[in-house]
Parts: sequence; structure tokens; C-alpha cells
Amino acid sequence: MRIFGHRGAAGTYPENTMISFKEAIRVGADGIELDVHMTKDNELVVIHDEKVDRTTNGKGYVKDLTYAEIKKLDASYKFKKQYGVCPIPSLEEVLQWASEQLIEVNIELKNDIFEYAYMEIKAIELIYKYKMQDRVIISSFNHNSLARVLSLDSNLETAVLYSYPLFEPWLYAQHLGAKALHPNYRTVNAVNVDVSHDFALKVRPYTVNDMDVAKRMYEYGCDAIITDYPEKMVKTFKPTL
Repeated sequence: MRIFGHRGAAGTYPENTMISFKEAIRVGADGIELDVHMTKDNELVVIHDEKVDRTTNGKGYVKDLTYAEIKKLDASYKFKKQYGVCPIPSLEEVLQWASEQLIEVNIELKNDIFEYAYMEIKAIELIYKYKMQDRVIISSFNHNSLARVLSLDSNLETAVLYSYPLFEPWLYAQHLGAKALHPNYRTVNAVNVDVSHDFALKVRPYTVNDMDVAKRMYEYGCDAIITDYPEKMVKTFKPTL
């Protein structure tokens, strides 16, 4: 079972920052998961919320701020200077770094609230610029967006994100052309995983932080888990690979 660091190592480091991503890889994670929004001047930046308020010392919607304004914010201020100033990275910055690592990158397009124009095209251009097309998974709660990605490039791996149980999600994913399911772990059971595998779909539940839950996901045969605590998960599951 592979381990993906959720927003890096979000349980112990400022989420969606370079220091968090580097920590996830340092402790042995196979990949990282990150979230992407678009600035007022159409730059893709790595941050989870539509607003910068929760994770930075700034205020306002990402869509209303320029890239220059975003770069001035500190995404680590809630850690009381433990890690110094941590800027919000651009997607390009992360992919440039990741291209030099032996890791996978799960890019979640955060366009289920605001439909950022041309977000899919911009993301795909960066993926190819850094030759990451074979090591990137594009996921989203906006399944129309996943369909747009596949209409642009059917070779990219897309993953259907969902929080609540779907009826026969393997058929839904097949209809979309997706190659993976990224369900909330509460919706996962052994039958779902087995049938999804019959349809050649990978199953990577999120956000698995409890060790008992992680062991259950492993027993079900999940291909990976997405966790805020990659270090403890790596220590438990890496020896079984």
C-alpha cells in the first residue's frame, strides 16, 4: 500500500507548503497530495481553501488576489515561527521540484465552488512542461472538470473524489474515463475495493490518520492512503511492501 502525504505532512507541518512536501518525502512517502486554486491574474497556486484566511496571515479570496499579493503571505504563521516564513507555492514551483524526485503528485483541482476558466489547460501545460505526465494524478470533486481534463488528454490519470457513498462508483468512474477512486475512507469497504479492482480502478482513500483505519484500508486491499501523518504510516506499512 502506497502512502501519499496529504497537503504534504499536514499533521505536523504547515499544509501545502514546500517545507511540508519535502518533509513528506523525507520520511518516505511515495507521493504528495496538494490543492490548486487560481489567482486574479490566472496563476495556479497551491492552497486548499477558496480564501487565504484560515492558513495564512492574510484575508480574502484567492481569486481576488494577484500572484504577487499571494506570495507575500505567510502560510506558517499559525505555527508560531517554528518553521519560519512559508510562502504559498505556485503549482509550477512544486512540479519543478517534484520532477527531480522519484514521487507521484496528486493534484486536486479546487474548482467545485468557483469554476476557474482554463484551469485544466494551465495545469496540463505545467505537467507536460516538467515531464510529470506519468507521475501525476488529477483529482477533483468537480467531476465535470475531470471530464474536461480527459477531453484534453485522455492519457492522464484522473481520480474521482467523493465524500459520500456513490452507487456503483466503479461504473461512474468508467463512464467518466477515470482510472482511480479517491473516496472518503468512511465510504470504503472490502467489496467496493474488490469490485473497483475488477474494473482496473485504483482506490486511494482520504484522509486516513487513525492507525486502526489505516490497517483496515490495508486489509481491504486499497492501493494507497492519503494521510496527514505520512511518517507514522510509512513506519507501519513500508515493511509490508
